[in-house]
Amino acid sequence: MPLEPKSADLPRIRGALKFYQVASVITGVMLLLLCAEMIMKYVFHLELYAFGDQGVLAFTPVIETAAGLESTGTGVNLSTGILIAHGWFYVVYLFSDFRLWSLMRWPFSRFIIIALGGIVPFLSFFLEARIGREVREYLDRREAAEAAAATTSGAADSGAPDTSDTLEAQQ
Repeated sequence: MPLEPKSADLPRIRGALKFYQVASVITGVMLLLLCAEMIMKYVFHLELYAFGDQGVLAFTPVIETAAGLESTGTGVNLSTGILIAHGWFYVVYLFSDFRLWSLMRWPFSRFIIIALGGIVPFLSFFLEARIGREVREYLDRREAAEAAAATTSGAADSGAPDTSDTLEAQQ
């Protein structure tokens, strides 16, 4: 039998889901930028620089040498900035994945699948929609079941006599 989230965690799950969805979109966009940067660098031999001799934004050639690829641009290397930003956003994405995974009490394989969303292009967008839909449906079902159980137990309690009043009256 799979584990169910604790009732006390239900309100926290909505916040964790929202955090995961935001982190997923940001990480997905950063991953697409990273892929575009890699194509520009290794296929077209260009890197993106800002505020250099070439102007505000410019693609500068990358030269192949015996030691590897060397940049010829001046200014701020935005290609490296994209690499670093994606790395840090992926860490945030993993944290949001862990938080949602632990609150929902899913199996570890689900954590790994969601984590792949930050390294497989476009996967984070599909997972964000699917996970979001599944979690919202689960929360709606669970809250409806708890509300129905509360009204059922409330109706059963209202038909029974209140013994505390009768005991006090007898004494």
